[in-house]
Amino acid sequence: MPNGSLSLPARLCLLAWDPARPGATDTARHHHLVRAGALTELAQRGLLVDDAGIATPVDLDSRTGDAVLDGLLDLVRESMPHRWRTWVRLHARLTFDAVREQLVAEGYLRAEKKRVLGVFPSVEYVLARGAAAQALREETRYVLEGPVPAGEVSERNAAMAALAAAAEVRALGPAGADVRREGRIAELTERGGAAAPGLRKIVGEVWGAVSAETARAVASTGG
Repeated sequence: MPNGSLSLPARLCLLAWDPARPGATDTARHHHLVRAGALTELAQRGLLVDDAGIATPVDLDSRTGDAVLDGLLDLVRESMPHRWRTWVRLHARLTFDAVREQLVAEGYLRAEKKRVLGVFPSVEYVLARGAAAQALREETRYVLEGPVPAGEVSERNAAMAALAAAAEVRALGPAGADVRREGRIAELTERGGAAAPGLRKIVGEVWGAVSAETARAVASTGG
């Protein structure tokens, strides 16, 4: 994958960014997708584990060095215990906003000040590195549709492709009811949690939550 220094939630945010409609990316569906990426990466790093279905930090002071991931870890530590599916949506905008600012700082997005109705100050975020975003889309489509066996895809790339497909990211094309693609997504979801049996359960739970939230969002908007 290009942009290898970016975290999984940052990659998902960039992948889902619609350069033609930047405001359309700031929706609950995308907030949930980015949060799901952060939960998955923390689980893949072994910093969040499953305890009878509850997302549980392994200790009180482990850090990743990534402000977004560490912010979510702190939020989980300081909150009441919740299941994985709850954490996909609970305060998800906090993670999305933090990732967006991170992408601005890294030069992938640009914050442009403007005025609504010529009076009210506002900020519009636009894609600044279109080539990087396009390369990420192409690589993700290749993971989803290419000939490489799921077992040979890296765990993080497998998780990214599966989560993006679950959220029906427009850049990946229409979701449809393609049986082959559904099978591929299942394989990638399994691969995303391949490091340990417990991780498979976590990735499956998070993937299911994103899929359910996306279906709910689509139904509420009529498509």
